[in-house]
Order: sequence, then structure tokens, then C-alpha cells
Amino acid sequence: MLRDELIELLSPTGLALLDALPPYESQRDVVKTVAALRAAGHSPALVAAVLTQAKLRAKAGGPQGKFGDFAGRMLFTEAGLEQATRLRVAARHAARYRDAGIRHVADLGCGIGGDAMALAALGLAVTALDRDEVTAAIATYNLAPFPDAVVEQGDAESFALDRADALWLDPARRTAGHSDTRRLADSDDWSPSLDWVFNAARRLPVGVKLGPGFDRELIPGSAEAQWVSAGGSVVELVLWFGALARPGIHRAALVLDAHGAHELTAAADTPDESVGDLGEYLYEPDGAVIRARLIGDLARTLDARMISDGIAYLTTDAPQTTPFAQGFRITDRLPFHEKELRAELRRRGIGTLEIKKRGVDVDPARLRTKLGLKGAASATLILTRVAGRHTALLAERV
Repeated sequence: MLRDELIELLSPTGLALLDALPPYESQRDVVKTVAALRAAGHSPALVAAVLTQAKLRAKAGGPQGKFGDFAGRMLFTEAGLEQATRLRVAARHAARYRDAGIRHVADLGCGIGGDAMALAALGLAVTALDRDEVTAAIATYNLAPFPDAVVEQGDAESFALDRADALWLDPARRTAGHSDTRRLADSDDWSPSLDWVFNAARRLPVGVKLGPGFDRELIPGSAEAQWVSAGGSVVELVLWFGALARPGIHRAALVLDAHGAHELTAAADTPDESVGDLGEYLYEPDGAVIRARLIGDLARTLDARMISDGIAYLTTDAPQTTPFAQGFRITDRLPFHEKELRAELRRRGIGTLEIKKRGVDVDPARLRTKLGLKGAASATLILTRVAGRHTALLAERV
């Protein structure tokens, strides 16, 4: 979003027009809406701005959106929404600050203000900082309902640390602009730099949001590293320092699902279980468990064994219930070769096939096309290695 577009959007006419729009549902509705708004005399720039916001509010709201019902009164940029922490996750982060007795948090690199909103909602004073003028203005709008939240425009590394009791940072900044959402690949180029972030963590309690694929070799030994999974996807890694880190915990996998929050924790990476015979059931650990390298602990809680060295699949002889893994009952072993596999699936009348893989060089999308699936039956095909050998397993979810 450009500065001029934001100025027009934030005018009384722009905000009133945005709030008066019907829910964004389809491109066909947009065409009709554009025609109606232009006929009413609104400028093309204002029409484009309010319709973009309506689209982003629709994406951010609802049961699957990051902000749920709160999205209806917020403003967004495309990059800001993509980067923002899900409100459910942000609320858990904010509770950690509150429970540590912290009163004033500086959110350095606040983006559109999602994390700052969660902190302020728990009664914490928040200073939210972003170096981009447009983003800071949008954060100001989003944080307006919270009297103890203040937004400033500035650079994180210039912030005086004695102004706050603790910091929240998202240093894996986007590249310049509001539509380019690529993450920076070189940690030395992040802003603020990791050296600055980790030095600040020696002085204050600090929480640092990073991408889940962050290089583990760069994680300081003093940090609690918590990988977070929401709705089946690993969404972030958070490093906690000082009073925000739990004693004796350096690895954690937090899984948020429809039933609540579940967590595995350990003092360090845990060793895998031994490889054993393939049982009737196979379990795929949640990505947060895999990233945290707590597969071994999960295996021991399930009385499970590894199916092969280096493969993140577990196997048991009896069904188990866990929020930390997806379960499958193995119904058959099939030929691993494509031609034989195609013939066998057709013989069984399988027309709907979920394909999962680990430890094999297979493109599931290309394989699905080549299999020429036909029939009314459905199944899950798991392509992996069992005791080091390539194996195709037909399975059903449990």
C-alpha cells in the first residue's frame, strides 16, 4: 500500500465506505461493487483501496483466518497479514509476558500490530515500533482501542532498551515493500541483526519470532526454543530468553488444534528410538515435534519404534491416541514400482488417493497424474523406507 492510498483510506469518507461494504465473497461481486462505487462518484484510487481492505479482512477473519472476528475492524497490508502472528498464538505469547510479571513490552518490528494487540489485551503497556511509515500508521489504527499501546516509527536497533521491561521481536523481516513477502535467506542481513537481538537478550527478557526452518546452529544455548504448530502446520519458532524462558527447558513443541493446546518439552534434543518391525499402525509426528527433535520422546510415550533410521515415521502394534501425530492403519504393502502400483490401485477401484512420503525421491503431484486413478474408493498411500528399503504402504486414517 502506498502512502497516498492510506491517506485516502483513512479519511472519514474512506473508512465509512469500507465499513459499509458487503462481505467480500467472490470476484463476480467485486466487479458489481466497483461499478456501483464508481457510479456513486468515488475515485478509482479510493475504490481500489477499500476493496483491497475488504478482501484482506475476509482473508484474515472467519474460523480459518488469523484474526477471526477482530479482522472486521482492522486494517492490513498483504505482506503484513501474511507475516502476522495468528491471534491464538499471539495470545499465548502475551500470557508468557504477563505470567513473568512484566508490565511494559516493546514490540520492535510490530508490523500491523497483531502481537501488540494481544499484549495490550492482557493489560500490558506496549510500545510498538516499525520502521515503515505506512505499516506504523496501520498499526496505530489497529491499536487505537488500547489506551496503553503507543506506536512509533523507527529502527529497532536505535530503540533505548531501558524504556521497556522486555522485548518482542520478529527479526526475520520481509524484503522491502508491502507485497514482496520473501524471507531473507542470510541471517547476517536480518533487521535487526541477530547479533543485536541476542545481545539485547543478555540485558532484558526477550521473545524472538523466527521462521520454523531457522538454522538450529544459530540458536543460543541459553534460549528456550519453542516450535509452534497451528491447524497442522508449523507456523513459527520462538526463542525465549531470561525470565520468559522456563527453567530446564531448551526444546519445546507446542501443538494447537481444535481441542486445545498440547506441548512436549525437554532439556535438549532427544535420541530417537530403535528401529523395529513394521506394526499395524503408523504415526507421522507433527511438524513441531520433528523440528524440535523430540521424536524419540514421542515414540516412548506411544510405546512405538522407528520404521527406519532417519525417517520421521513411528510404528506400533496397537492404536494410540495423541495430539502430537497423525495416525494410520496399514492395510497392505503394495509394489513400489509405478506400473505395478497403478495396476494394483485400479484393481482396488481407488479413485481418491492421499499421497504422503518421507525418505524417497518422489513428486506426489506427478505420481498422482501417472497413476490414472479411477474408482469410488479412497485411501492413503505412504511412500517411505522401512528398515532402509523403499516401501509403498496402503493405509487409512485413524
